[in-house]
Amino acid sequence: MKKISVLVPCYNEEENVVPLSEAIIEQFEKHLPNYDYELIFIDNCSLDSTREKLIGLCENNKKIKAIFNVRNFGQFNSPFYGMLQTSGDCTISMSADFQDPVELIPRLVHEWENGYKIVCPIKTSSKENPIMRLLRTCYYKLIKKMSDVEQIEHFTGTGLYDKSFIDVLRDLDDPTPFLRGIVAELGFKRKDIPYEQQKRRAGKTSNNFYRLYDAAMLSFTSYIKVGMRICTIAGFFISMISFVIAFAYLIVKLLNWHSFAMGNAPILIGVFVLGGLQLFFIGLLGEYIMSINTRIMKRPLVIEEKRINFDTPSPSDEN
Repeated sequence: MKKISVLVPCYNEEENVVPLSEAIIEQFEKHLPNYDYELIFIDNCSLDSTREKLIGLCENNKKIKAIFNVRNFGQFNSPFYGMLQTSGDCTISMSADFQDPVELIPRLVHEWENGYKIVCPIKTSSKENPIMRLLRTCYYKLIKKMSDVEQIEHFTGTGLYDKSFIDVLRDLDDPTPFLRGIVAELGFKRKDIPYEQQKRRAGKTSNNFYRLYDAAMLSFTSYIKVGMRICTIAGFFISMISFVIAFAYLIVKLLNWHSFAMGNAPILIGVFVLGGLQLFFIGLLGEYIMSINTRIMKRPLVIEEKRINFDTPSPSDEN
């Protein structure tokens, strides 16, 4: 009997983890009775009663497992680490807030049985804020045009991943993994299926401007070379223009053409424009340097506080 792992990353989802577990188990009982399953929750140091709810779920069903992180390790590291802890023939990752419909699970498994190593649900429509969807669409199209690696539009990381792909992820040794880019980059046989993203069932999203910006910069610095090349090319042309203007201004001064005297305003404007461009490019360079620095430090993806219903102990318990 094939085994399917379902991974659910969560943070402050006390109102969702119990009904979500019930809904997922119902999908297996009704539509996938010939498959074994494990349901793994990885909690990113929730501040509400999520952990107490998960402990209760694990006590009542040994197929439900939980990993508790010692602190919040971010929106990318925790789900990625959780995927590496699965033991099924394939792994399905989905959000804890019901925005990814549990009805997707049988569809994902069906495409997997058809031979696809990766099955990606693509948001063709969404019940989220229209302005946010517009911004996401613009971002995806921009990244897609600038990246050397294919970028999958409106793919959140939710999807099904064959065990062979999970094994590849285990060997990557990347302390700042960006799963959406890795899926497109590694080129496994993939199937995209459309779906409508639902509204959050309960609770409040932890995404804010900083988290969205962090996600955008991680994808930008991981898969886009053109950013630094734009800086180099723009710097060259601005330097040339500045040189020409400075030379022309010198000639005017030497010839003492008073009729062309324009005061200090053009110089001040030029200083502010060039200063703004310099700050922008230095900031962009800094984003690349921070990304490199994080990867060089080789910090662990996640440090566990405890795990429940696993056959193997937590790595922290072994030390």
